[in-house]
Amino acid sequence: MTPRLRLQPEAIGVGMTSQRVRDRLVERLRDAGIADEHVLNAIRTVPRHLFIDEALASRAYEDTALPIGHGQTISQPWVVARMTEVLLQGDAPHKVLEIGTGSGYQGAVLAALGLEVYTVERIGDLLRQARKRLRGLGLNVRSKHDDGRIGWPEHGPFDAIMVTAAAPALVPALVTQLRVGGTLIAPVGESGGQSLIKLVKRQDGGVDETVLAPVVFVPLLSGTLD
Repeated sequence: MTPRLRLQPEAIGVGMTSQRVRDRLVERLRDAGIADEHVLNAIRTVPRHLFIDEALASRAYEDTALPIGHGQTISQPWVVARMTEVLLQGDAPHKVLEIGTGSGYQGAVLAALGLEVYTVERIGDLLRQARKRLRGLGLNVRSKHDDGRIGWPEHGPFDAIMVTAAAPALVPALVTQLRVGGTLIAPVGESGGQSLIKLVKRQDGGVDETVLAPVVFVPLLSGTLD
């Protein structure tokens, strides 16, 4: 069952954060090729303006990435929608691991679709803010402050894994935590030459790989910060 978000007045929005502006973003995403109506409805429902600094709230429903501090960004809505749409294709996932909580927005979209979400963030300050936002919306997302390259093996295997920062190559530990038949979607490559990659894990432990689109993401770094 898709969870019902708890929307306080600030979540409902006015002016440039109103439902009318959100609906226009959804129409732009549909025109740009996003076809899954469940994903579009999650984008329409989750208040993106609550996941960024108040000073940038008027830009929340532009189709662009925005800074969230610590050198990180909240991803472009089209990228969020496309990665989510790809994740839902094939065998419908139930348990999803997200690497890179960031603002919490991508995790909120996944949770709003009724998925069981586990998310790992290396920057403690960002994770604390994300937890507060997710709780405020009544979304039960399990989160951990840790090195995302390690994943969360004690809760694996996962039906799907979404990585929201770019590594030069696929991280073997994450592929190991993916169940057979599961999907991993991640940006891969060095800055200036990244591609969004979809992997499906085969019975023999290998993967089938599809390149989806050129993208620009912050790097996937090791270690943790408070």
